[in-house]
Amino acid sequence: MSHSLSALQSELLSAKIDVLRVIYADIIGTVRSKDLLVSELDKISHGGPAFCQGVWVTTTQGGVLDGADVLSNGLEDFISQIVPGSWRALPWEPGVAFVVAGANNPDGTPSPLSPRVLLERIVGEYAKLGLTPLVGPELEFYIADRTEEGGFKRALTQPGRVYTSGATVDPKGTFLHLLRMLDQLRIGVFAGNHEFSPSQYEINIWHGEALDACDRAFMLKAGVKDVIARVGQAATFAGKPWSDEGGSGFHLHMSLVDAAGENLMHEGDGLSPLAQHMIAGIVEHAAALTAFCNPTINAFKRLGPDTLAPYRANWGYDNRSAMLRVPPERGGGTRLEMRLGDGAANAYLMTAALLAAGLDGIRRALAAPPAAVGYSYEDESQAVLPMSLGDALDALRADAPLIELLGGDLVNVFEVMKRDEIERYTADVPDPTTRDVTAWEVREYFLDL
Repeated sequence: MSHSLSALQSELLSAKIDVLRVIYADIIGTVRSKDLLVSELDKISHGGPAFCQGVWVTTTQGGVLDGADVLSNGLEDFISQIVPGSWRALPWEPGVAFVVAGANNPDGTPSPLSPRVLLERIVGEYAKLGLTPLVGPELEFYIADRTEEGGFKRALTQPGRVYTSGATVDPKGTFLHLLRMLDQLRIGVFAGNHEFSPSQYEINIWHGEALDACDRAFMLKAGVKDVIARVGQAATFAGKPWSDEGGSGFHLHMSLVDAAGENLMHEGDGLSPLAQHMIAGIVEHAAALTAFCNPTINAFKRLGPDTLAPYRANWGYDNRSAMLRVPPERGGGTRLEMRLGDGAANAYLMTAALLAAGLDGIRRALAAPPAAVGYSYEDESQAVLPMSLGDALDALRADAPLIELLGGDLVNVFEVMKRDEIERYTADVPDPTTRDVTAWEVREYFLDL
């Protein structure tokens, strides 16, 4: 056992934790896990328990595909890499703690298929330039009741309750209980409220260094689902679970600091050249990024003109109709807000892709295009984003520089998984072009993403 795991075992036993739940995100964003008995932690070698590589290519419906030759190579192992400092005791399940994990190949090299490993590598590329990316995730989700027929219905039906709290939007106290549990989880939760659509909520967590912030966002999603399931309801981050209501987004705030923690995104009252290069890279790669930010068929039913979700590859100052918004704060609060993300997006993969695109802009010193002004849905000078998963995957496949930055194996598996979703959806749904949410999407995404 490594020294770090030995120290972890002592910490856990002192905290009266007897079960360690090792969790990590697969490529499509599903929470995968294994419970370890802390009393046996001293017998683990190589950083964590082994898992089958088939996890990377398993669909939500149990199909096992053959991306990156995982299946044809005989479903080899990978070795999870526990991150000792990430453990958090579960207040709703005494004696149990979450801990996040990366992944190594059996020979000890980092797995090219682990989204967390990818983000760690991209952050390392920024470090070579003396830069540290900070990100602040904003996630929306719905709470639903289960129906006798095995489906789901919104727990509330009254519209017009955006930015409210209390019994009118939480009659059973479910959300308040959730907020308290997540506070005790110590992942930086500081606020929450009912969102625009009935039974839709948002919980805010503090920003931080990219890897830590994504670990906490991942634990947030896992925690929300677990706590809500325990009270007999269901929580979903799927972007568009209901045809007649708005979608759930995953907005990501991004900034860069130097070794002293100084924000490098501003210059006087304006944006720094560094920030403008980052914007330029993200806008240039926007079409390909759409696949990672909106990784489901369902996600594209959230996007479009007049939706308050992005429609064009653009950016603007404090403009919520733009894909990339620059909030009005300056000084240490200067940042970019990427509004393209869907609630079902994999936090590690989406963040890695956005930072990779920004890095490309910085390395090539790209010039940002003019900022969008006004209601930018109607500005035909700015390119429309892909409006289907298939088109987004085509754009990703055509973006060789971004694929090189992200690594071909992971992109290949991602594409195999998503092309399979399109194939199954097309075979099952009479009109695959429908903008209505189908029963197929509810089965595929509601509980798992």
